[in-house]
Amino acid sequence: MIETTGLGALLVIGLMFLVTLSTRLGGVFVMSYIPISYRVKQFIQAMSGSVLVAILAPMAVTGDNGARLALLSTAIVMLLVKKPLPAITVGIATAALYRML
Repeated sequence: MIETTGLGALLVIGLMFLVTLSTRLGGVFVMSYIPISYRVKQFIQAMSGSVLVAILAPMAVTGDNGARLALLSTAIVMLLVKKPLPAITVGIATAALYRML
């Protein structure tokens, strides 16, 4: 077991850096051999949405009412405005206001 104080913490951070860097560079390396066809482009575009759903779905199920209200308001603003930054801003503000009151 690695000690997580002092030098051990730096070693853990360094190992995490190397793993993250290798997965990022590995993805670029593998994708350099794959031609970007229409199907591959669709897959890449759909992947970001599926990751977002995978992150938000547990929050919708197990989160408090502030989280659910924030998700709902974010979804509504995103559908109306079709821009992520205002939608995210409204979601954060909604959760903050709900929890403040």
